[in-house]
Amino acid sequence: MDPEGVRLTRLVTCSAVIAGGTSSDGDTPRTTTPSSSSSSSVVNQILQLICSDEAGDKIHAAMEIRRLTKTSQRYRRHFSGAVGPLVDMLRSGSVESNEAALLALLNLAVKDEANKVSIIEAGALEPIIGFLQSKNATLQGHATASLLTLSASPVTKPIISASGAIPLLVEVLRNGSPQSKADAVMALYNLSSYEGNISPILETEPIPGIVSLLKSCKRSSKTAEKCIALVESLVGYEEGRTALTSEEGGVLTVVEVLESGSLQSREHALGALLTMCESDRCKYREPILREGVIPGLLELTVQGTPKSQAKAQTLLRLLRDSPFPRSELQADTLENIVSNLISQIDGEEQPGKAKEMLAEMVQVSMEQSLRHLQQRALVCTPGDLSVTTCTSKIPSK
Repeated sequence: MDPEGVRLTRLVTCSAVIAGGTSSDGDTPRTTTPSSSSSSSVVNQILQLICSDEAGDKIHAAMEIRRLTKTSQRYRRHFSGAVGPLVDMLRSGSVESNEAALLALLNLAVKDEANKVSIIEAGALEPIIGFLQSKNATLQGHATASLLTLSASPVTKPIISASGAIPLLVEVLRNGSPQSKADAVMALYNLSSYEGNISPILETEPIPGIVSLLKSCKRSSKTAEKCIALVESLVGYEEGRTALTSEEGGVLTVVEVLESGSLQSREHALGALLTMCESDRCKYREPILREGVIPGLLELTVQGTPKSQAKAQTLLRLLRDSPFPRSELQADTLENIVSNLISQIDGEEQPGKAKEMLAEMVQVSMEQSLRHLQQRALVCTPGDLSVTTCTSKIPSK
């Protein structure tokens, strides 16, 4: 038998043992649960292959490690000894070897803090960061996904930042494949939870890429949630606030998430807008009002979580005292809107002050928001009617 056939036979044997051994005829794998001794035998055989001098053996072993560790925490622990050889594979010139090793390392790192740290300590960051700059989109995608997984550890966040990964992740966010963009923004979100990483992220000017991704993804998606959570972190700094208001459609996109995102996304959007207005009410009140934020805020004061209700009411107070005069038509419209909203509030549970605040705020601030919403509605085509960004949260009479 040729060497390739020998390798395949050994790996098939490993897989058969994992599946429960072979039947009495020696050919058909059984489906019983593997014993600890058979699992140990499989692990040892694959570890021998990953440490061999044959590139083919290493690739096949890496593929097996990837498969076995995909959903098994137990195998992630068993194959922790493969981290070093897999990292060595990242330095080979073979794209096939690089991809096999990256995917195996990615699965080893999932939900395993010790393996994450071991992968970093074994020197994986240098080649992974090199792959972020690869013209091979598949290799770049695997590298981005690997950094997403590795960045979930509080221990690795400052190390990844110091390695120079942040500018490259932002570049992937701008120009990568759709999946790579989503993985990049999630990795940046993970890194942003370490306070020392916020400034390096802001220096790379990520807001345009984040806003662009937010515009293209579903408002209820996990990607949108991480995008808006990252925005909330970045607008805690003046550079982030200035970048968001300077980006065309930046504040509007946050307002749209507040209107139609997932519950978690809406809370992050609300937090971002509140942070902006609290930092400098005079500077940011007008850009926020201009994008038609009032209907979404009013809904949150009625239907949001207690935390969201409190934040929404605080932001509404900051947005009051509009300088724009009211027309009789607008006043009538506003009265109907606030009446519909107030009718949904349980008077025994909501303080009267909140009702008064809502009524006062609507009568002095909402004209501008309604004008903007009407302008947005006019540009909607029949095909847009199902798109949440072209609809208003204002209840009908």
